[in-house]
Amino acid sequence: MRPDSPTSGERKMAEDVKEESVAADDDSELLAEDGSLNAAVEEEGGCFLLRRMEICVAEAEKRSGKNAVNMQETFTVYLIETRPLDAVAEGRNPAPDSLWRRYSEFELLRSYLVVTYPYIVVPPLPEKRAEFVWHKLSADNMDPDFVERRRVGLENFLLRVASHPVLSNDKILYHFLSEERDWKEVVYETGFQAKADSRLRALSATFRVRNTDKRFMDMKHYSDELQSHISQLLRARARVADRLYGVFKVHGNYGRVFSEWSAIEREMGDGLQSAGHHMDAYAASIDDILEEEEHYADQLKEYLFYAEALRAVCRKHELTQFELEVASQDLISKKHQREELATGIVRTFSLKGMTNKLFGQEAPEQREARLKLLEELIAEGEDAVREKTAECEEHVERAWVDMERFEEQKDKDLREALINYAVMQISMCKKGIQVWSNAKECFLKM
Repeated sequence: MRPDSPTSGERKMAEDVKEESVAADDDSELLAEDGSLNAAVEEEGGCFLLRRMEICVAEAEKRSGKNAVNMQETFTVYLIETRPLDAVAEGRNPAPDSLWRRYSEFELLRSYLVVTYPYIVVPPLPEKRAEFVWHKLSADNMDPDFVERRRVGLENFLLRVASHPVLSNDKILYHFLSEERDWKEVVYETGFQAKADSRLRALSATFRVRNTDKRFMDMKHYSDELQSHISQLLRARARVADRLYGVFKVHGNYGRVFSEWSAIEREMGDGLQSAGHHMDAYAASIDDILEEEEHYADQLKEYLFYAEALRAVCRKHELTQFELEVASQDLISKKHQREELATGIVRTFSLKGMTNKLFGQEAPEQREARLKLLEELIAEGEDAVREKTAECEEHVERAWVDMERFEEQKDKDLREALINYAVMQISMCKKGIQVWSNAKECFLKM
């Protein structure tokens, strides 16, 4: 079932963007006269994309077709609609540009963003298959209710990316939103896959790095704890939903009994039948309540998946720091070799030192050639260390800025989600009180 109104998080994001777009009205001339958003993206690199266009994932559609190995498959596609905000501000209402995307295309976009911006906590995608479900909720990824929640999650992902100060200016993102046919070719032409760090390298760096920044160590530990706590909260919520569903549905038995009883009573019949109707309505209300709860659960799941995005940034720091340490150690080793070769004093055990003792020193010409080669290698090593140092420092600086931005966003979003969840629970309890108050009035009239 698709709700008629957007979630509170979507509404808040849209309101924030509208406020920001007012400040950007003076720059609206940057848009082409035909309303083209491409001109705005290219001419104004420092502007959030969401200030220039409305973005929504309007609907989902089930389709069938043949996959890469010529096998028939059923899949879901999502309709993305975009509209230039300047046209809306001027009172015009042009038809939105639209295109269809599969979930796998969203995955490709996010993979590109993760590799291209390793210092960014890239927003996560909604789950591909349902997790932490209570027993009456389908875990089928083609279930209409699940597809609808994923539609909302995919829209939220695009809004997050399009409002990010860095990600929103990426040209590939614009291609994703505007070019239906050749978008994948444009992505692959960037060569982002060749830049991706292998998991084995990242794992090796995690265990071998020595001087990682303590802030990143703490953030990595925090992401593990955050994931653990939200997982426990979602499991607890699923158990409560199971029991709550049973309690509400049992009230339907009250309704059935009161209705059957009313048939044999003259004076009490009307009161019993009215009370039975109230109980039936109460039992049926749990379906809508738990459906609304799923939207709050999805907001928690977003931050469950954000934990992995945090760890990815921390792993990249570990890898760059490890590469710096390896380059530094290699440079130190080369300098030791140069010193030993220049002085003829071997301070550490080496196969070359043993060979010299057994067969005598090498000729002066050989020694000079080796010294010259070492000087070249040392110069290259110094360049590599400077490059790795700059890369590491840049990653630390940029990553920490984005982590602080994420921290502020997380605190705001989770606070709002938990408050709204509490308000919903209070409303549900009040509804129960009202049902029994109504039943009491029915009994008093008998």
